[in-house]
Amino acid sequence: MFINKIVEFLNQPLFVIIGGISTVIVILTFLYAIYITLNGILPVLIRLGRSISNKKIAVYAEKDFDSLKSHLIDSGIFKGKNIEKITNDSLAKGERHTMMLVNFMEFKDKIDEILKYKKDSDALIVYAPQSGERIEQSLMNKISDTRNSIVVNLRGRLMNDILTSMITTVYEKR
Repeated sequence: MFINKIVEFLNQPLFVIIGGISTVIVILTFLYAIYITLNGILPVLIRLGRSISNKKIAVYAEKDFDSLKSHLIDSGIFKGKNIEKITNDSLAKGERHTMMLVNFMEFKDKIDEILKYKKDSDALIVYAPQSGERIEQSLMNKISDTRNSIVVNLRGRLMNDILTSMITTVYEKR
């Protein structure tokens, strides 16, 4: 009996109108959330997925190449076939890549030449571990003046900067 009185009270026209308005608000909010997700987040995820699966990384390293390559592969994000070794003898091969990772300790004398091969839309990440020598200020200014260039000194940060660069640079087949 008490339940019947509550149901009868809630069936008043005012409560029916408030319930209908609330339902419309919830449905519109849900549709807006789907729109925001599809319009904002999905394109970034698609771009990142295409970049990771298709983008080749030019790794300018000789002695430290295996270590850097295994670091990239062990992350579970990159495939070994997408990582190419660039040596002192073959710097021009890096020109066809949109992502360049340079081991500063091995290529500090070649940074100017590498910057010549880098296109404006390419990403350049200079890995300069803290255990090595510092980058001279004039060279640091050249790197800083180049679009899509990053200097990293920690391996953990290296992975983050590679992923960020993949999102912000355009994937184009070369």
